[in-house]
Amino acid sequence: MLNSFKSEAPEQDRNTAANANELMGRTAQQTSTAVEHAAPRPEPSAPKSGPDSRIGSDMSIVGKVECNGPAQVFGRIAGELRASDLLVAEGATIDGSVIAKNVTVCGRIKGTIRAVRVKLQNGCAVEGDIFHRSLSIDENSLFEGSSRRVENPTEIPSSVDAPTPTLNIDADLQRVESALADWSESTVGPRQ
Repeated sequence: MLNSFKSEAPEQDRNTAANANELMGRTAQQTSTAVEHAAPRPEPSAPKSGPDSRIGSDMSIVGKVECNGPAQVFGRIAGELRASDLLVAEGATIDGSVIAKNVTVCGRIKGTIRAVRVKLQNGCAVEGDIFHRSLSIDENSLFEGSSRRVENPTEIPSSVDAPTPTLNIDADLQRVESALADWSESTVGPRQ
């Protein structure tokens, strides 16, 4: 009888241990599940402005470039560039119009700049018109063009506001021929 008692005890201990392990496993799963459900989920928010968009010194882009955030140009762009804030680094060039809230030029721009704040840093070169609300030009900067302070510089005026020259080649040619005839008569004398 003692032998039968001893043989049943280890079996009960094994069952109890297995039940305990199973119970602990379920408890651990429930705890982790509860933690997973209780953890706050991130709320959707406005898009964060990530790092600046960069055009490297070994890059050259031809065409229209639009950045929803800030941009830094170290290479070359041939075309229009739009960004919220723009840095044209030393050695960088832009051949085309620039539209941004803030523009800092250390390199070269050949084209129109439209920005609320424009800074021409020491050693930069700008060839073109600047429409701005605030403009600062360092002493050794090169600026060839005109600047105009406007209330909303980033808004491009409609074609009605900006008159476009019309060409009338026939009328222009007639005026030139008439002027040449008058000139030749006055310098050579009347024809005989």
